[in-house]
Amino acid sequence: MKTKDTMVKEVVPGGMAQAAAPDTHPLEELMRMERIPHIWCPGCGIGTVVNAFLIALGKSGLDLDKTCLVSGIGCSARIPGYIRLDGFHTTHGRAIPFATGLKLANPEIKVIVLSGDGDLISIGGNHFIHAARRNMDLTVICINNFNYGMTGGQVAPTTPLGANTSTTPYGNAEQPFTLPYLAESCGAVYVARWTALDVRRLSQAMTEAIQKKGFSFVEVIAPCVSLYARRNRLGEGKDLLRFYHDSAVIKHGANTKELAIDFQKPFIVGKFVDRERPVWQDQLNERMSSTLGDKFVRYTPSVEREGGNR
Repeated sequence: MKTKDTMVKEVVPGGMAQAAAPDTHPLEELMRMERIPHIWCPGCGIGTVVNAFLIALGKSGLDLDKTCLVSGIGCSARIPGYIRLDGFHTTHGRAIPFATGLKLANPEIKVIVLSGDGDLISIGGNHFIHAARRNMDLTVICINNFNYGMTGGQVAPTTPLGANTSTTPYGNAEQPFTLPYLAESCGAVYVARWTALDVRRLSQAMTEAIQKKGFSFVEVIAPCVSLYARRNRLGEGKDLLRFYHDSAVIKHGANTKELAIDFQKPFIVGKFVDRERPVWQDQLNERMSSTLGDKFVRYTPSVEREGGNR
């Protein structure tokens, strides 16, 4: 049994001083350690993304009792299961509509979507573009490893031209999405891209995205060693990180039309968009108030209703 003499005070994410053993990592306070070891492959970038995200939570000053994580299906979608916050592991491609419903049901909650490129941009692509168009108050973090890692390494909507996948053994012939361009053109108010190597910059971008009101988007380029790297003979995890170090060019404010990622060629990272737009709830309230006047009652979750829901 631990005694007061063997405990130390640690300031953990969320700003709460907690008792922790001297050999305990402070981020463990936000992890479901009973579920460790995790399922991700050696060399996978998702674990690094989780670390950066937990640091961002601490910097953001969020009330963690009013913070919820939502994901779909895939390797990256397993993240909420390891974090000690309210979380929902939804069906494939439906993370954003589920998150939208959660946010509309209780606007006081901060809703963060963490999932992969296949889940968010392929089967979930229609939901992505309309949530950005409406400027739903959501933070979306997309871990992009250029393939469907969990289901066999199939081609994804972000797979670079010429890259080998299990369904494109002779090289991908389809033009991939440029995710920052897609997000900005649909209406996102914050757009950034970093790699799993850029832990500090990634953590800062996540912090800014979380604090931003509206549809904020962060793309994380992360290695998939077991499938994407192996099929394309790119080496081990350290080799991909070395490639990120040598090939990622920081260019804040770059035109998102120029951010396409070609197979194993230099690519641009940075913060590209940081603007203001009214969120969907505010737009709806303004429209209904101007139309209905005193007949319109703004929804707030703390208001008690008589006679049932309106």
